[in-house]
Amino acid sequence: MSIADLTRVMIVDDHDMVRIGLRTYLMLEPKIEIIGEAGNGEELLAWLGSRDKKEHPQVILMDLMMPVKDGIATTKDVAEMYPDIKVVMLTSFLEDEKVYAAIEAGAVSYVLKTVSADELIYAIQGAVKGMPVMTADVSQALTRGLRQRSAQTGNEDLTEREKEVLLLIADGLSNKEIAEQLHISIKTVKTHVSNLLMKCEMEDRTQLAVLAHRKGWANRS
Repeated sequence: MSIADLTRVMIVDDHDMVRIGLRTYLMLEPKIEIIGEAGNGEELLAWLGSRDKKEHPQVILMDLMMPVKDGIATTKDVAEMYPDIKVVMLTSFLEDEKVYAAIEAGAVSYVLKTVSADELIYAIQGAVKGMPVMTADVSQALTRGLRQRSAQTGNEDLTEREKEVLLLIADGLSNKEIAEQLHISIKTVKTHVSNLLMKCEMEDRTQLAVLAHRKGWANRS
């Protein structure tokens, strides 16, 4: 096998033992070459900036939480400055928002550190081809993160009546009370509530109320 056939990988993690462990078992894979390491995002960017493009990695295994410059901010910079380099976020965190933020920043895949060596190698190989590789729990977290972010984008798609219903829900009114205040039928109120749940991608009226207060929509005189 020639050097050109090897996938060049760089490891970015602020824990020495993690880097050592990753390097140790990835070096056992004949198709992967570990070309460098960094302890945080600033070190990585300095490393990349000091080398010719042909020396750059094809894939970066990026830790999420690091001092100085974290994985999400660094991934954004890599995506903008070195678009040919693929980032695989490798972390212990499965929070919905973190998964969404990592993918939004430009990571091809989001992989937990609990995966097996074979699964990590598969993610690296997929990244080279631009193919996302995620476990079911990560995919579910990403979906939830997308829903949460969608619900926070604003209320521009709501009709005036839906906005009125949403504000009354935030005030704690029941469907019957909303119907009486707006002089519409309970059936119509239920239709508006269903539309609000769908548009805001929420599961119940309690979440709608929380959303309205968080966005400041309910803070009216």
